[in-house]
Order: sequence, then structure tokens, then C-alpha cells
Amino acid sequence: MEGGGSQDQVRDDNVRYHDLAAAHYDTKWGISYGFQGQAQVVGKLRKALGREPDGFGRGLEIGAGTGYFGLNLLRAGVLREAVATDVSPGMLAVLDDSAAELGLPVTTRVCEAAELPFEDGSFDLVFGHAVLHHLPDLAAAFREFRRVLRPGGQVAFCGEPSLYGDRLAQWPKRGAYALSPLWRRALRASARTANGSGGAVSEEARLERAVDVHAFTPADLAGHARAAELADVRVQGEELAASLFGWINRTLEGTAEPERLPRAWYHYAHRGYLALQRLDRAVLEGRLPAALFYNLLVSARAPG
Repeated sequence: MEGGGSQDQVRDDNVRYHDLAAAHYDTKWGISYGFQGQAQVVGKLRKALGREPDGFGRGLEIGAGTGYFGLNLLRAGVLREAVATDVSPGMLAVLDDSAAELGLPVTTRVCEAAELPFEDGSFDLVFGHAVLHHLPDLAAAFREFRRVLRPGGQVAFCGEPSLYGDRLAQWPKRGAYALSPLWRRALRASARTANGSGGAVSEEARLERAVDVHAFTPADLAGHARAAELADVRVQGEELAASLFGWINRTLEGTAEPERLPRAWYHYAHRGYLALQRLDRAVLEGRLPAALFYNLLVSARAPG
């Protein structure tokens, strides 16, 4: 494991952080289940697979959170049914509510990626978004992905932080943190506190810095997939300008009480991110090495 702490501590930190974040997670990340959300998710899966996602029967989402990826794939018709897993009961409770509201066929299960409670060959697609970097035992997790896939089934993970992209992101993060008092004053936002007192760093903000235990090179991700005896391994880079912009905004937001930020701020951050995504796709992706991008996408296939 690349991050500090034992595997049990990493798991416990992830559960606590994501339970705390669940209530405002969709607002923070601009998650939606309309046409735009579906187009975002299908586009990422298309890029990971290197082909049009032509429809899967049963999908297993790892680290599903509040449902951004899986629920949008179901709404877009890419999946017929899905099982959503996470270590955070709080996140899955929000997902259950969203799935019920949208009328989508989703089953949720609290479990760890390295110990999946499903039979061999149960799924056509094992997938996730921004989850592998949280997992303490990646080798065991990839073996489980391989085990529960049917022959010919696909693995696809998107939104994983690259080692070099993560280093690049440190500069805008530091700059944003230094400017955060001026930013909060301009938006008339309160500094984030712990339990409403004293200006201390909140438990959620502290844990957010502890739950990311990996950053990957393309070879890292490919190596884990091949070690699990998966075939046709493919790794792509995604987002550079959009991610740098996003991390400036996430760093600023992390210093303020979420409920005191104006809705206009979230609209600005989301629309700016989408505009820079289009720039990345049109100009940068495909022209620069995958390792330079902040996000990596990996896909592979179960032999047979």
C-alpha cells in the first residue's frame, strides 16, 4: 500500500469520511441524472473501453458512492440492471433514495472490493469511478473483479488520479488555499469548522486528506489488471485543464461551510469544468502522454 496507515485504518477512514460527505456529496460534485450526466458517464466509459458501450446485462459497481456512474449508465440504457457496492452505508443510503426516485433497478450491498460476496461469473461489467485510489489492497481487489466476471466480461474504471497529474495539481491547490480567505470574504462564506466551533479543521476535511492512498502511472494500472489474468488491457489519460480548474475549486470549497456557499458558485464551477473538459477532448487528449493527465482510465476483459 502506498499511503500511510494499516489497511484497517484506511478502510475505517474511508467509511467515516464518505458517511460524513454523503449528505452534500451530489451538490459538491455537481452530480445529475439528466441528459448531461448520462452523456458524461457514457463518454467516459466509451473512452475507457475504446469502443461504443453496446449494452451490458448485469453490472457491478465498486465504490458506487451516491450513484453517479451506475445510475447514469442505467438511465442511458448501457446497463440492464446493477448491483452497487461501497464501504459507506451513508453513501448507499443516498443512492437507494435516488434509485427509488428515478425508478431504477439497483441492489446495494455494503462490502469491501477485496472480499466481494458474489458468486463466480456473476457479472457482465465490473466498473467504478474514482475508487481504485481508495482501496488498500489493489491486488486482492483485481483478483475479485476477475473472479466475479463472466467469460468475456469487461472491467472498466475511470477517474483514477495519475502520479504525475497529482503532482501537477499540488501547485494550484496550494495557490487556492493561500487565496481562500479572500475568496470566502468575496462570497460571504464562513470558514469550515469542527462541530461548529473555533475555526478548527473539520473531521471531514481532515479525513479527505487521508483516504487517497494511491496515485497511478499507466503501467501501475495495467500491471494490476494483467496480474489478475485479465486480457486486452487498455489505459488512457483524461482531463488536464479541467482537473486543474476543478482542484482549485475543490480546495477553495474545502475551506468553507458547504451550506453557506451560494448556488451560483456551484453553477460556475460545474459549467467551467465542462467547458474545459471539451478543450481537453478536442486539443489535449490523444496528443499528450497518458501519464501527464490527472485522470487515468483502465479497461480489460475476462478471457473466454
